[in-house]
Amino acid sequence: MNKTKSMIVLFLAAIVWGFAFIAQRVGGVNVGAFTFTAIRFFIGATSLIPVIYIFEKKESNKDSKNTIIPGIICGIVLFIAVAFQHYGIMMTDFAGKSGFITDFYIILVPILGIFLHKKTPIQAWIGAFVALVGFYFLCMNGGAFTVNFGDVLLNFSTIFFALHITIVDTYSDKIYPLRLSCYQFYMCSALAMIGAICFETIDLNAIKDAAIPILYGGLMSVGVGYTLQIVGQKDCDSTTSAIILSSEAVFCALGSMIIL
Repeated sequence: MNKTKSMIVLFLAAIVWGFAFIAQRVGGVNVGAFTFTAIRFFIGATSLIPVIYIFEKKESNKDSKNTIIPGIICGIVLFIAVAFQHYGIMMTDFAGKSGFITDFYIILVPILGIFLHKKTPIQAWIGAFVALVGFYFLCMNGGAFTVNFGDVLLNFSTIFFALHITIVDTYSDKIYPLRLSCYQFYMCSALAMIGAICFETIDLNAIKDAAIPILYGGLMSVGVGYTLQIVGQKDCDSTTSAIILSSEAVFCALGSMIIL
C-alpha cells in the first residue's frame, strides 16, 4: 500500500469515528461508560476473528506471538483514552465541542515525536495548527470557549489518543495489523468490564435500549475504524496520520447537526 492509499484509508477511519461521537453520546444515556466500552470493544474484537482467519491464516505462530505484547500495550492505552473520552463527552456541552477538544492530538503527536527523535517537516506543523484553527470555527459555532470538568477529561483522553497513535506508528512495520487490532480490543474490553463490575450497575434492559449505538460503536467505530487506522499508518508517518484522523471533527459536527 502506498502513501496515497494509506491516507484514503485513514480518512475513512475518520468518517467512521466522527459519527461514533454521536453513538457514544446517545448510548451513554442508557448505559454506563465502562459497560458501553466493554461491550462495544468485545463486539469489535470478535468481528475481526473471521477476517483474521481469511487474511492472516498463513502467518506463523511466532509472528502471531510477536503481536501480543504490542496489542496489550495498545489496549491499555486505548482503554484509558476511551474511558476519559466517554465520560468527557457525556459532561461536555455538545458533541461538536468534544470533537474539537479530542483533535488536539494533531499537535501532541508531533510533540511526542520530538522526544522519540522523529523529524516532523515544517509543512506538517503548519498543517496541524491550521487544521486546529479550522476545527475551532467548525465545532465551536463561533461561541465563547468555556471549560467544564468534561472538557478536562477530554483533554486527558487526547493525551492518550496521541500516545496510541505514536505507539501504533512504532510497531506498524513489525506486527500484523488485524491481530494487533483484535488483541488490543479484547484487552480494552476486559479492563472496561472490570470497571463496569466495580463501579456500575449492569442492566440488560438498558443495554437493549442502547443496542443500536453499541452495535455501531462495536462493529464500525471499533472493528472497522481502529483497524483502518492501524492499516493506514503502515505507510504514513504519525503526524500526517494524526492530521487526517483529526478530520473526524468534521463528521462529528455534521452528525451532531443531522442526528442530535
